[in-house]
Amino acid sequence: MNQEVINLYDEYTHKPLTRKNFISKLIKLTGSTAIAMSVLPLLENNYASAQTVTETDDDLIIKDVTYDGEGTSMKAYLALPKSKKKLGSVIVIHENRGLNPHIKDVARRIAKAGFIALAPDALSPFGGTPANEDEARDLFGKLNKQQNLQSFLKAISYLKSLNESNGKTGCMGFCWGGALSNQLAVNAPDLKTAVAYYGTQPAASDVHKIKAELLLHYGELDQRVNAGIPEFETALKAAGTKYELYIYKGANHAFNNDTSPSRYHEESAKLAWQRTISLFEKTLS
Repeated sequence: MNQEVINLYDEYTHKPLTRKNFISKLIKLTGSTAIAMSVLPLLENNYASAQTVTETDDDLIIKDVTYDGEGTSMKAYLALPKSKKKLGSVIVIHENRGLNPHIKDVARRIAKAGFIALAPDALSPFGGTPANEDEARDLFGKLNKQQNLQSFLKAISYLKSLNESNGKTGCMGFCWGGALSNQLAVNAPDLKTAVAYYGTQPAASDVHKIKAELLLHYGELDQRVNAGIPEFETALKAAGTKYELYIYKGANHAFNNDTSPSRYHEESAKLAWQRTISLFEKTLS
């Protein structure tokens, strides 16, 4: 896939570019309406391929739950192994499309790996994630950032309250959720670990507050997000923060999303996942 086309789609999903303008620019880039319409399904998420771990998996318990957020009731998707021992917990934070089938599948993958997984819906103040992704993206611009942060911080307390929990909590997030994972690390001193997939970085002046061990995944071709890496890494080193940072060769933004054919980078996704689970096993078990 032409890198300009992928960059255009990234602009569409992260900036106030209307679908009409996106399609118009896509037609210009590809040379015709017919080619643009054939490319579009390769760019957009195909949730039919989202289930790598089914909701009927015999080893898992799946629940839709709510917990007390900051001035709102937070909807969330809970997946946990059928286990008699206490388990570590992971907050799974979605992209700027909201809580969708792909993120629910990621939560099930985490549970299948032996952890309690909670995927909160950031759009709970608006009734939850709508089916229309353009509508969901618009709602993200209306979120109160501080209220949202506090609601996700309260997910840590919720997880610790579960009978199945061993009290150790980490988080992982993708894109918008990757940025929020970094913010949780800044604002939650009791967080054990934070994994950010292609998430924008926190202010360098806040890095000294981080107590969690960080794992940072970036795609080589993701120039927009990667621009913040040098300042972030300088601050991490100055603060003595424990972290690992990887830039995956040939990978774009959203390289972990296996429902997006044009951006999914299987080799990078599998390696990043192995590193993520290894860190969770070390810090949360």
